[in-house]
Amino acid sequence: MTIPDPGRHTPAWHLPVRGATFERAPGHLVEGMRRVSAATSSALLHRMGIRRAWINGPAPLSPGQDAVTGSALTLQFMPQREDIASGAEQETIERGTALWAVLESVQPGDILVIQAYGSSYSGCLGDMLVRYFKKRGGAGIVVDGRIRDARRVRQLGVPIWCTGVTPNYASQSELFPWAYDVPVAVGGALCLPGDIIVADDDGAVIVPVGTAPELVRTASEHEELESFSRARLDEGARLSEYYPISDRSRAEYDEWTASRQ
Repeated sequence: MTIPDPGRHTPAWHLPVRGATFERAPGHLVEGMRRVSAATSSALLHRMGIRRAWINGPAPLSPGQDAVTGSALTLQFMPQREDIASGAEQETIERGTALWAVLESVQPGDILVIQAYGSSYSGCLGDMLVRYFKKRGGAGIVVDGRIRDARRVRQLGVPIWCTGVTPNYASQSELFPWAYDVPVAVGGALCLPGDIIVADDDGAVIVPVGTAPELVRTASEHEELESFSRARLDEGARLSEYYPISDRSRAEYDEWTASRQ
């Protein structure tokens, strides 16, 4: 049985696919979320009933790289099917895909979030593409998969969370850049275009825009409580009294915050 030659017939699906127009997260909410860590975001979202906000898998490419917060710009890879999309034509075919298209839509402060199924073979981005992303003002990249050209990419200083590195280009293995500005599944979590991404040394967390005002409001008290508990533990206090803070220690916390104000 022979595989159909994709160059000899009309493909069943026209690529790249672009999703509906979306609104980026409002600047004041992004700015407010800059004061909230990934761990605090994840904890507060869990308390609000959103339990799959952490993107499981991607880790910082460079130890100690900058934390970032920004609006999500999404890119979706899909499995290759040779009658529709194939990387057999080498890298040149990628110029007409969602990978090139999404990079042309980057706006300052965007965080590119890429669905790649945790693939260990496909290098979703490399030196040239990350370089272009940076030039357009992109803030960071979260890849549920791998990147290539690791040394040069690190030198660019763009904060990246990924599952590792590979020498392969994006469509060299089992995936193909399919769609952008669409919902993506990354590390077991759903990311919609325009969601807020908070990423630091602990990983990347997806914050739905509708939850951000409450997160910003409650995060300040959460951080203050932890600062108080940290100070008391450093002084030799019992863990059970100060983390989480007990009802008996709450009055002490209130006095502590009043004295700081």
